[in-house]
Amino acid sequence: MRLRALTGDGSPPVQGSYPQAVEVTEASRWLFLSGQVPVAPDGALAADFEGQCRQVWANIETQLTSAGMTLDNLVKVTTYLSDRRSSLENRQVRLEVLAGRQPALTVIIVDLFEEGWLVEIEAVAAA
Repeated sequence: MRLRALTGDGSPPVQGSYPQAVEVTEASRWLFLSGQVPVAPDGALAADFEGQCRQVWANIETQLTSAGMTLDNLVKVTTYLSDRRSSLENRQVRLEVLAGRQPALTVIIVDLFEEGWLVEIEAVAAA
């Protein structure tokens, strides 16, 4: 499988570090991850945004591993934040976790399912 980040001529400037589009070629398997929530395997929920965000990414990596994939296989990530004031911290954690990987990305501000949740992330991966 090969991924290629694209930004078409005449595209508006990007706010952050993500491509406008991601082209996938030579993929034979696709994995669609349901929204991963900030709950640890033991049921614990971090009180702060960074802790919750890191737990969500850990849960994403667990699901990818179960399919024999890694963060390198991510094609599309949709992040749901409960408060737009978490945007910068979300970006910082994401950039650290993804370490240069550039899946297509959308961030949406919403009222999440559980009141204590500050972030939820769904993703698509290909191999």
